[in-house]
Amino acid sequence: MQSLDYPCVRPLGLTGLLVTFAGKMDESANRAALAFRAAVDANGWVEVVETSTSLTSAFIRIDPLVGDPDAVTERLESLLATRDWLAADLPLGRRLWHIPVVLDGDGAPQLEEAAKAAGVTPDQAREEISAARIRVLTIGFAPGQPYMGELPEHWNIPRQTKLNPRVPGGALVVAIRQLIIFSGPTPTGWRHIGQTAFRCFRPESDDPTPLAIGDEVTFRRVSPSELDQIAADDPEGGGASVEALT
Repeated sequence: MQSLDYPCVRPLGLTGLLVTFAGKMDESANRAALAFRAAVDANGWVEVVETSTSLTSAFIRIDPLVGDPDAVTERLESLLATRDWLAADLPLGRRLWHIPVVLDGDGAPQLEEAAKAAGVTPDQAREEISAARIRVLTIGFAPGQPYMGELPEHWNIPRQTKLNPRVPGGALVVAIRQLIIFSGPTPTGWRHIGQTAFRCFRPESDDPTPLAIGDEVTFRRVSPSELDQIAADDPEGGGASVEALT
């Protein structure tokens, strides 16, 4: 297989173009994808009908009746050449979320196992998760479901070889230096280390996917009884607060 030079622009299907900044997850490549997507949006090209990002790529979908993919590719390549996107600032308009989480007992059935895999004590694991300020790297697998990171290198623990048959919605899980809050009950190979009451997907709401790619998240540790009360008082938001990042 021919190796790729990054960044690169490649066709994706009949109407998509993928601008990729690295071949594997890397914080600077994720930042580059976010910044590049914002720059494409700011240009307001009439051919572009949709943009999004994955862990290390920006996706651009065009209307082939309005623009030629080859011409848009040239524009993208010209935009890439304007700066070092790996050193770009994160785009404006992002938010910082503070989400209550239980990291004990039945709400964190695999925290001790995950801590051992990461080479820390359970108390250290709780402290590190509570102190972490992480970014929504991408949304995927299920509607509104955030992949967040990155945690320190010692949290580069593998997924399990066997699936958890079911974790509940709002479960906080960990693997490969990333955290996920599950949108709904699901099987997973990630370790269940905490529980929130936060709903990542709210189809009945005007804002069905409250977490956006590029938003940042911290976790506020609460007791199981506190989370029960939070869930009763705020069944949509799970007690989360949010502020604008400037």
